[in-house]
Amino acid sequence: MTARILDGKAISERLTIEVRRAVDARCAAGKAAPGLAVVLVGEHAASQIYVRNKRRMTEAAGMRSFAVDLAADATEEALLRTIDRLNGDASVHGILVQLPLPKQIRSERVIEGIDWRKDVDGFHPYNVGRLVLKLPTLRPCTPYGCMRLLAETGEDLVGKHAVVIGQSNIVGRPMALELLMARCTVTICHSATRDLPGIVRRADIVVAAVGKANFVQGDWIAEGAIVIDVGINRNADGSLSGDVDFASARERAGWITPVPGGVGPMTIATLLANTLRAAELQDAQPRGSP
Repeated sequence: MTARILDGKAISERLTIEVRRAVDARCAAGKAAPGLAVVLVGEHAASQIYVRNKRRMTEAAGMRSFAVDLAADATEEALLRTIDRLNGDASVHGILVQLPLPKQIRSERVIEGIDWRKDVDGFHPYNVGRLVLKLPTLRPCTPYGCMRLLAETGEDLVGKHAVVIGQSNIVGRPMALELLMARCTVTICHSATRDLPGIVRRADIVVAAVGKANFVQGDWIAEGAIVIDVGINRNADGSLSGDVDFASARERAGWITPVPGGVGPMTIATLLANTLRAAELQDAQPRGSP
């Protein structure tokens, strides 16, 4: 068996077109174009690339892009003041603070400082709590993108055994919640998990999010399983690889995402969808309302 490729680039382009049409319709109805503020603290090279791509795609979707750049030695209080200003700016519908932040800034305090209606990353405790209750509002972008990829397979997810490798607040935990909402049976694995290969071999769906190049071996994958590789790792020669050994896993999986070109583009596309959703939320429930 050779797996079919889940082309995140092509799927994300379709989603971006959907968002652009909705934005055009919104503007035609006399409403403001959604505005996304991306806040970058410091000059982290990878973060600069991510931010540049997000700003470019925001404009491609017909939205307004606001660049907010702070120095690497900015204080936590300075960043919180910036967020408070953006919270009160009616032209800004979404706020994204690029992670990781410098060591002097606590990311959890920053995330909690963002108005939940503008939390387009989906990390605010209110939005995560809504996901726990199966009442999602603004959903964490990467897991949301992974669910869109799973939908593209056309397979019925109900009752499937899904294994999530990694338990981060950004991917692993919300991914498990998304899969539970889809009525999968979910196992979360982490560094203390015993017999990880054995657990993965029993999975219908594998989501790898550990940040270790080629960590998941092809012989871990059950015949016909769906493999979603969230990892993106820079190799010594400058090339990129995922958390899954793609060549060997592809010989066993039914569907697999490539790296690059799989989950990454979907994360940005779902960010745009969240920004549009945030604008709609603020139309119906402005800041200061319960």
